[in-house]
Amino acid sequence: ALKAVHVSDVPNLDQVPENASLALYSTRFSKGVDVGRGAAFRIPKFVVIGHRGNGMNMLQSSDRRMKAIKENSILSFNTVSKFAVDFIEFDVQVTKDDCPVIFHDDFILSEENGSVFEKRVTELCLSEFLCYGPQREPGKVGKPLLRKTKDGRIMSWKVETDDSFCTLEEAFQKVNNPSVGFNIELKFDDCIVYEQQHLSHVLQAIVQVVFEHAKDRPIIFSSFQPDAALLVKKLQNTYPVFFLTNGGTEIYYDVRRNSLEEALKLCIEGGLQGIVSEVKGIFRNPEAATKIKESNLSLLTYGKLNNVPEAVYLQHLMGVEGVIVDLVQEITEAVTNMIKPPKEGEGERLLEREEKIQIETKPQFSQRELSFLLKLIPELLQL
Repeated sequence: ALKAVHVSDVPNLDQVPENASLALYSTRFSKGVDVGRGAAFRIPKFVVIGHRGNGMNMLQSSDRRMKAIKENSILSFNTVSKFAVDFIEFDVQVTKDDCPVIFHDDFILSEENGSVFEKRVTELCLSEFLCYGPQREPGKVGKPLLRKTKDGRIMSWKVETDDSFCTLEEAFQKVNNPSVGFNIELKFDDCIVYEQQHLSHVLQAIVQVVFEHAKDRPIIFSSFQPDAALLVKKLQNTYPVFFLTNGGTEIYYDVRRNSLEEALKLCIEGGLQGIVSEVKGIFRNPEAATKIKESNLSLLTYGKLNNVPEAVYLQHLMGVEGVIVDLVQEITEAVTNMIKPPKEGEGERLLEREEKIQIETKPQFSQRELSFLLKLIPELLQL
């Protein structure tokens, strides 16, 4: 069987070629947080992160909110920036001509003369990638865009408000609110074993764009690909790197992806700053969340349960530091009501009606009840 080469087996990863033209060893995170080796990265408050902007597109869903705005687009990013969101999460791949673009799926599906065909994103050059879907030039018609659902159905990628594809550089240039951070997921195909040289080449292309255009915008790198996460940490010390994991809810050939315990081990050995877990993995294994926190690592989650305010609040009580969500407006409002403290002096000025709303929307748990819930939830998730 093929085996991925580990970062530790490859020499000279601390060296970046001169032509990379990057100040990769600066130690600036937004507003002066040092995330160099030995520094414990801290998220200062509970954060809400917009999944692919204003939420992922689920074409098979009956919920109009899941098909409102094209995911991973400038329009989606600017829409979500109007809410009380802290970060925007999006997926970055690199085209054949070394341009980082924002797109989730490994393949683009289209149709021509009644036949459906697919092209791997990383095997397209930038101009080919941009010719799919809505076009920026007036009067120009792009190739039709289809999408394969998880159950194998192929559907026309239709949303209420569409937008064209974009590059990572354009996201930095066109997302209006500079205080909203970018959670950049380094996207790789789960079915491919990547050579170390290829990973390094791809990551340097992405990191170069980030260093040239991020300015003071907060940045978090994340990846499901263990070697990519380790390598981007070695390539730069400026921005925190989080390891993405299903938390044991799915099993992969690479054992490092198969549990929160393996994720914790990877982060400690590689000097990563945190873990992003599928929320069910945390609910099934609450003790792992405690171990992650005790190891001075940050913990974020993603998954459909993060669209349920009560589930988000329970995670806050468990010590989770932030959630990636699709229903951004609903969850940011819920978090404001349930979690985020009022500004200084604001409490005294609240009207009686507002106080009543605050009390009614904030679940009340005693320590005994919380302990019971944390024991009950893992059993319920096994059903």
